[in-house]
Amino acid sequence: MSTLQPAASKTLLDQIESPADIRDFTVAELEILAKDLRDTIVGTVSRTGGHLAPSLGVVELTIALHYVFDTPRDRLIWDVGHQSYAHKLLTGRREEFSTLRQYRGMSGFPKFSESKYDAFGTGHSSTSISAASGITLAKNLKNCKQKAIAVIGDGSMTAGMAFEALNHAGHLDKDLIVILNDNEMSISPNVGALSNFLSRKLSGKTMSRVKAHLVEKLSIYDVGENILNILRKSEESFKSFFTPGMLFEAFKFNYIGPVDGHNLEELLETLETVRDTSQGPMLIHVLTQKGRGYEPAEKNPDIFHGVGPFDIKTGLSLNSKKSTTYTEVFGNTLTEIAERDSKIVAITAAMASGTGLVEFSQKFPDRFVDVGIAEQHAVTFAAGLASEGLRPVVAVYSSFFQRAMDQIIHDVCIPNLSVTLAIDRAGVVGDDGPTHHGVFDLSFLRFIPNMVLMAPKDEQELQHMLYTAIYYDGPAAVRYPRGAGEGTELTGNLKKLAIGKGELLREGTDILLLPVGNRVYTALEAAEGLDRLGIDAAVINPRFIKPLDGGLILEWAERTGRVITIEDNSRQGGFGSHVLELLSSSGLSSVKTSLLGHPDNFVEHGPQKILWKNSGINEASIVHAAIQLIGSV
Repeated sequence: MSTLQPAASKTLLDQIESPADIRDFTVAELEILAKDLRDTIVGTVSRTGGHLAPSLGVVELTIALHYVFDTPRDRLIWDVGHQSYAHKLLTGRREEFSTLRQYRGMSGFPKFSESKYDAFGTGHSSTSISAASGITLAKNLKNCKQKAIAVIGDGSMTAGMAFEALNHAGHLDKDLIVILNDNEMSISPNVGALSNFLSRKLSGKTMSRVKAHLVEKLSIYDVGENILNILRKSEESFKSFFTPGMLFEAFKFNYIGPVDGHNLEELLETLETVRDTSQGPMLIHVLTQKGRGYEPAEKNPDIFHGVGPFDIKTGLSLNSKKSTTYTEVFGNTLTEIAERDSKIVAITAAMASGTGLVEFSQKFPDRFVDVGIAEQHAVTFAAGLASEGLRPVVAVYSSFFQRAMDQIIHDVCIPNLSVTLAIDRAGVVGDDGPTHHGVFDLSFLRFIPNMVLMAPKDEQELQHMLYTAIYYDGPAAVRYPRGAGEGTELTGNLKKLAIGKGELLREGTDILLLPVGNRVYTALEAAEGLDRLGIDAAVINPRFIKPLDGGLILEWAERTGRVITIEDNSRQGGFGSHVLELLSSSGLSSVKTSLLGHPDNFVEHGPQKILWKNSGINEASIVHAAIQLIGSV
């Protein structure tokens, strides 16, 4: 029996400093704690924004895991780290939780440097079983008895990496524990054969009826009383034959479940049994409800997967919408093009709403494909479509495209197929931090032969670039940022841009500014500021990162003798590096240059404007860099 009692103005959660504090709680007290956790998560996320529905769905599971296992000595690894809010609250970070996803505050994901309870850093999906397998083997080699527990779910089991890990873990045959958090959702509802298979949940009554019927039929034949007795008694073996158990047992995992993920008594009993008796890899199939305990999130778990600040009573967003987002412009433009061309196919990886493809999916269900969390498959699948003359468009966030590098090179660019990569969330994205910033795509795409790479300065240019990419005979990528555009007028008269041709936006004699994408308008403002200081700056919108408009850039670089490149991308190997290569190969290496972009470290989480300032790519930083370059000897 717990000795902790809620004070008049305090909750049980207020008195918890570590998981050890809950291990003497009664089930009734744990249920009160679950309510406290949900209230705190909803209250905080309503102010800070964050991944609400995923964390609400695993509250009881989180409590049970910390109650049963000796964390942090037993290693708890969260897949898709946005499920970890309750975990953070129970592991000594209650006081800091109000700073969730705020600049210099608590990360929205597990993070090695933040807590000893964060056994592995996670941001993207399907890594937990691989990491937990490595931890398990390491502990075995060190003769340690502690366990590693991987919590995978929220769509992560649709990715190939999870099955690679299952296959290897079954072969290792160590005491690994995998919790499959089955909420039938990723960001959008899960798709595919695996999701349908996992959703085959047989009730106790159904199971009993089926088993009784089979026993009755087999009794007619002389199969032997011993066999019939085994069938009568072996509920788990029988159940696993008709449920996902047979899939995981094929990987040499012992399967337990399905278990009600919101029934604390059932969870505790199951986890304690596995803790005390497990031999070899075990998989516990837990059924949860995404958004549990907050009605708006239960009704719309996809909308509340990741949200900005909202009104708790209504669930409505508190953010006033100022302008159409780049994502919306992309989705609307692609839908418009598809209305005129039946060869257009849209592909995404479990992010129909996040990439602006909901309307497309409704209008053209036969030409919309959600492959689940499987970016590698998405790209090669698109290559297959393109090889048959269709015009596939793969819409994925910049940081998620990193998973498909091999497929982009081997399956799209080597055969020079007409696949369009729509790279959403390019540049810093804000509060989700280093695992989600899209600051490497210019660097990892521009070196690939046959790839055409574009970045629009505004919404209208995005429309034309998307049209250009789709009808280009070869691989083409368009990268555009998160959030609202510049408010430019959209057009219904789409046109193909000349490949590799930039545009001169402003003439100048003293210095050339070369901004990419969302830095173009910022550079134009900086040019106005420089003009007030008596510095005449030319501004070129390159439009194309690859191929560069070498003629235009070299002409104005030679005229001014000074060039500043500005990109919302890593400086290493990005657009600025390409310009340096151009100047060097053209005999203009004497031109003074300054490359502005993100430095050689991972960018922390925080508002975009602060992160641009920190990396020196905002208006004031451009002005300062220009003054320094002009004043240099």
